[in-house]
Amino acid sequence: MVVEFNRYSCFRSLLVATMIFGASLSLVSPSFAQSVGLPAPRLLTTIPMGAKVGSQVEVTISGEHIEDADELTFSDRRITAARKLNAAGQPEPNGKYVVTIAADCPVGIHEARVMTRLGISSSRAFSVGTLDEAVQTKANTTLATAMELKVNSICNATMTQRAVDHYVFEATKGQRIIVDCATRGIDSKLAAVVIIADAAGRDLLVERRGGALDFTVPADGKYVIKVHELTFKGGQAYYYRLAVSEVPVGAPIVRLPSTKPVNSFSWPPQGLKEQAELAESEPNNDRTKAQKISLPCDIAGSFFPAADVDVFEFEAKKGDVWWVEVASERFGLPTDPSILVQHVARTGDTEKATDVAEFSDIPSPVRVSSNGYAYDGPPYNAGSADILGKLEIKEDGLHRLQITDLFGGTRNDPKNIYRLVIRKAAPDFAVVAWALHMELRNGDRNAVSKPLALRGGATMALEVVAIRRDGFDGDIDLAMEGLPEGVTASGLKIPAGQSRGLMLVTAHQNAPRAVGSATFFGRATIDGAAVTRPCRLASFAWPITDSWGEIPSPRLMADVPVSVSGLEFAPLTLSPPKEVQTVIAGEKLTIPLVHTRRSEFSGATLQLRTMGASFDRAPQFDVSLTADGSHAVLDTAALKTAPGDYLIAFYGGAVAKYRHQPEAVAAAEVAHKNAMQELMAIEAEVKKLTEAAKAATTETKPEADKAVEAVTVKQKAATAAVAAAAEKIKQATAAAQPRDIVDIVVSEPIKIRVSPAAAK
Repeated sequence: MVVEFNRYSCFRSLLVATMIFGASLSLVSPSFAQSVGLPAPRLLTTIPMGAKVGSQVEVTISGEHIEDADELTFSDRRITAARKLNAAGQPEPNGKYVVTIAADCPVGIHEARVMTRLGISSSRAFSVGTLDEAVQTKANTTLATAMELKVNSICNATMTQRAVDHYVFEATKGQRIIVDCATRGIDSKLAAVVIIADAAGRDLLVERRGGALDFTVPADGKYVIKVHELTFKGGQAYYYRLAVSEVPVGAPIVRLPSTKPVNSFSWPPQGLKEQAELAESEPNNDRTKAQKISLPCDIAGSFFPAADVDVFEFEAKKGDVWWVEVASERFGLPTDPSILVQHVARTGDTEKATDVAEFSDIPSPVRVSSNGYAYDGPPYNAGSADILGKLEIKEDGLHRLQITDLFGGTRNDPKNIYRLVIRKAAPDFAVVAWALHMELRNGDRNAVSKPLALRGGATMALEVVAIRRDGFDGDIDLAMEGLPEGVTASGLKIPAGQSRGLMLVTAHQNAPRAVGSATFFGRATIDGAAVTRPCRLASFAWPITDSWGEIPSPRLMADVPVSVSGLEFAPLTLSPPKEVQTVIAGEKLTIPLVHTRRSEFSGATLQLRTMGASFDRAPQFDVSLTADGSHAVLDTAALKTAPGDYLIAFYGGAVAKYRHQPEAVAAAEVAHKNAMQELMAIEAEVKKLTEAAKAATTETKPEADKAVEAVTVKQKAATAAVAAAAEKIKQATAAAQPRDIVDIVVSEPIKIRVSPAAAK
């Protein structure tokens, strides 16, 4: 085994050396591997990850493609940021900001983002709380180096790899101390193990599943908190917020705020009260102790203790139709509710129970990716293990409903709660969206955040998915407002009876650099009334290039920022005519497309598909990547397209030879030239002063030597500046070399009017 390992290590070292040598020989060589997705700015960390309401804190950021970040912004305007300045009044390097949280800022999770030359970045969760805040500033991996924490405070920290972080706090006998560690709920990759120990480090209480530790202090003194990753991973992506607080005995535990899972977009139903009208009353675990209820009802309950089965009984009449909805997993809990409804007929002491309905999961409205060999659906799931179903009463009389958690056989946690709602039909819908995903490369399983950071001339497609409630089956129109100058949005509606639509967001080629907070919503007519519902946006907490090796962590965003770079442009724009394209039903429609190419491409053709109701079954077709235009032909007879107005677009994947910030090369060359001129001037001054020192008299010699020494220091600094400028030219030149990157190309939207055929 050792021999094989050494051979592999030698081969790997040789390969790396060869790649480096090859790159140094020819800066114009293409990259060895084809990348997926044009560069997008992604904010990955903020240190600290939160702050106290009404305070000011220094925040340091890091991320991908954010080296030129300027503004740090938040989803709530009551959080503001300014670049940290040095003594000379210049912004400090390394992404340092001074963040101010207003006294009226809401407690909870907010989105932090930075504006870059590529546009607005993906977001990072930023928590605002009421406790005092601290930051881990040095290693605390032993009991001797444990960091002291005050009760009623939070520490922002990064997990030390292959180690255990230690903290110490003082408490008095009888105090109820809650220790809570925020990780996945603030976008961290950390699966934390949290331990409360005595002063000698002996474990007293352990939590391995993300819960809070509820600790009653046995005696006055110091206690230790130990934190480590479940598999002892660590580093930049494994950060956490550790809270130590005192809570009165018997008071409920309020967890640290957390982001919301994608499927929570469908909860709550419109108009539902914040608190349930009724609570389950234990014991109600079998038919002899069933809790009596009447319909409609709204009940709060808990899957507790382990293997809990809550039983409810109600009277109902034949022909009644009720809708049953349960929320539990959508609260972010590891639960899987299941319901059985039975009709109960009693004769004396005997009873006959007949199954009426069973309810389990809310299926995803669209097929999600199987995470198999390659992308075969979106890596987001709008479905849920919760319940939404129709209950039709077939006989008059008593009915029994049993609800349980299919995962709850061994779980004994009262925090695994549920909300059960049984109501008359209230037709409605909820919508969620995410950036369109498709297989761009053989075996592609990338799951990366795609912020709405538009290049000039680009159209970005958002996949929009609807959960329909209580029998609503009509059209859902999609709209987006509050866009920056030069940006338009066109919704490809969700047709009646379907669950998927698209939103196309287009930046004009000359759109100026800007960012705006958009309003995204779906519209429908239900029972004759116009209904508008917000559309939530989902994204990934961390960019994952291969989801086979790491499970993606999608979540809902708090807002919908849309930006334009103003500096970079789409490699290719496909522009149809601006006017409506008309065709008679049963005939073929030819649509001319103008190609605006701003890049070279690998390959000569681009295969396009059609998106949009009634046209997505159109066959794929090829267009030339070297031509200035092409034609798309749609056969309305083959597609059986009904008369009406439609909005469509064409899309496909193309491999562009992307050049990153080529203008930086010229800027670096100018900076190098200026540095050389400065050096030459200083060298001339050195020569002049050196000659003067040689010719100086005894009285003036010390002063002349001092002048030579001072200018020599300036010469060394100028020489270093020239070397740094030369390195920047090298880096900028390497970055600007053409690199094969495959990405989605979407045409600008196309309006089509299909007119009825003339009667024969």
